[in-house]
Amino acid sequence: MADNSEPPAAAIDSATDDKPTSKAGRNLPAAIGVGVAIGAVALITLFTVKWTFAIFGLLAVCIGAYELINAFAAAGIKVARTPIYVGAVATVVMAYEFDVVGHLMVFGLIVLSAIIWRIRRGTEGYVKDVTATVFTAAYLPFMLGFAILILAAPMGPQLIVVFVALTISNDIGGYATGVLFGKHPIAPQVSPKKSWEGFAGSAVFQSLIGAWLFVWLLDAPWWQGVVAGLVMTVTATAGDFAESAIKRDLGVKDLGHILPGHGGVMDRLDSLIPNAFVAWLLFAIFGLLPAVS
Repeated sequence: MADNSEPPAAAIDSATDDKPTSKAGRNLPAAIGVGVAIGAVALITLFTVKWTFAIFGLLAVCIGAYELINAFAAAGIKVARTPIYVGAVATVVMAYEFDVVGHLMVFGLIVLSAIIWRIRRGTEGYVKDVTATVFTAAYLPFMLGFAILILAAPMGPQLIVVFVALTISNDIGGYATGVLFGKHPIAPQVSPKKSWEGFAGSAVFQSLIGAWLFVWLLDAPWWQGVVAGLVMTVTATAGDFAESAIKRDLGVKDLGHILPGHGGVMDRLDSLIPNAFVAWLLFAIFGLLPAVS
């Protein structure tokens, strides 16, 4: 992509000046209201008929994919939509019913479909378009699959609550500490509002929540919760930066506006995306998931 397609960080950030936002750059009352509503739906689906949570997650990922695909399109990159959406549905079904094998089978088929699907448009932009399609598939449906693998476990709802609560704790701890004490940006050219002080607050708060939830919900040692909290602070923060980097590279301020106070669905998924895999990995290492056969 040409250098002049990417607006400077200051130009993107200045777009928020006319909006009634908090010091951290968001409409806090709207953000809290939307967050509570989403959390209520998630809990209801988890603890009634748990596979309905998979549908909830699928809907979120499909909307996120729609936002990302449109951002690519604005930059002249054509993602193969059909393999992404069909693959997302297949990922949910296969990961839930056939565990890791089903999950990997679907991802391989998405990649193969993307390679074949794009041929009908000729060779111009072929590598760019296929690469973006595979990236989108890996970034969204593939990572969704790890959340579904967690959900399908005997203690799936409790594990999902821990995974999501830890990720939310990252945002809460980082937001509060960053607003009060944030002075040293981590990477100002990518995300000017993310500070080292906020990162430290995220790590402390997430570790405390992790220790509590691992003991209370999972009957697991508290130190495992601390480890999970620290590791997922790093990956959640990296997910935030990754989404910011995507937006800056594609020259867009927001990928969507569907959620008041939050932006697009991708703005809520950015931390959950990497943490889905990391949570599955940690739960497996700690023996909280069935052994893969």
